[in-house]
Amino acid sequence: MKNVAIVGASGYSGVELASLVAKHPHLNIVGVYVSEGSQDKGKQLSELYPEHVGLLDISLEPLTDAAFKAIGAHADYVCLCTDHHVSVELAPQFLALGKKVFDLSGGYRLHETSDYDRYYGFAHPYPEWLEKAQYGLAEWYTDAIADAELVAVAGCYPTAALNALKPLKEAGLVADQPIIINAVSGVTGAGRKAAINTHFCEVSLAPYGLFNHRHTPEISQYLGHDVLFTPHLGNFARGILETIYVTLKPEVTAAQVEAAYQVLADEPLIRLKGKVMPSIKGVANQPFVDIGWQQQGQQLIVVAAIDNLLKGAAGQALQCMNIASHWPSELGLKGA
Repeated sequence: MKNVAIVGASGYSGVELASLVAKHPHLNIVGVYVSEGSQDKGKQLSELYPEHVGLLDISLEPLTDAAFKAIGAHADYVCLCTDHHVSVELAPQFLALGKKVFDLSGGYRLHETSDYDRYYGFAHPYPEWLEKAQYGLAEWYTDAIADAELVAVAGCYPTAALNALKPLKEAGLVADQPIIINAVSGVTGAGRKAAINTHFCEVSLAPYGLFNHRHTPEISQYLGHDVLFTPHLGNFARGILETIYVTLKPEVTAAQVEAAYQVLADEPLIRLKGKVMPSIKGVANQPFVDIGWQQQGQQLIVVAAIDNLLKGAAGQALQCMNIASHWPSELGLKGA
């Protein structure tokens, strides 16, 4: 058994991860934590999320000095389901305790400190850990994830985009033109904190973060190709659908595209749909990436769908913990 502490457990990704860990055959929750100032401290997770009564009857503890000592004494893995500002400061503290850290925020995903200035609005205080952090895109970096002390779990939009595009890029099929990614996410992607622009009655399908969304450099960095990424907020609870426009090199055939995607054919949480287009309904509450595509000449349209809280966050974090433990990456996910 591996013991897991979850910090930021009262949020959507945190409770999703707690439920996965609680049902996992080889993982054990040793503590769920919130900030000392959180109104949720002392409450049970199942009180906040009654769908988990009987599974998550666990009290949320404040992250005090005593909590750090308890985590240091009992946890093998620490999962940070916190805002990037918080994760950036917490990760080195847990690493200093000898814990393997899985950060679900964007605090350690990018290589360049200048990208944090531009896209996140702060100067990154730990550039040495930016160099050592391993990007947690489970299907593509298995060996490195297994060896890393700090795993920066991939972002939700990038998880869909990179799994859809890396097979084409690695096969050398993509023309030297920016790739256009048109993406829409359910409102849980914005987190649990109340805000008027994510209030369900106020949400209308609309773009945001044009040209400066923080997932743009993340996708470009790990794809090795320029992208024009535009996210939208949709009036549904969970799921991400991305429609991606790729210009192929001249004379690339449908057979070459099909062959390129076979690099993912044996991945247990990737479903290659071919000409059948993925949908939000097909992935909601599921741990999969669904990928479909159609080609006309040099133009390729790829459609990818994931559940933003599972494959886009908690499910992928669990995959990374499985990989670190040398278990099948899908353990505790298929049929969850």
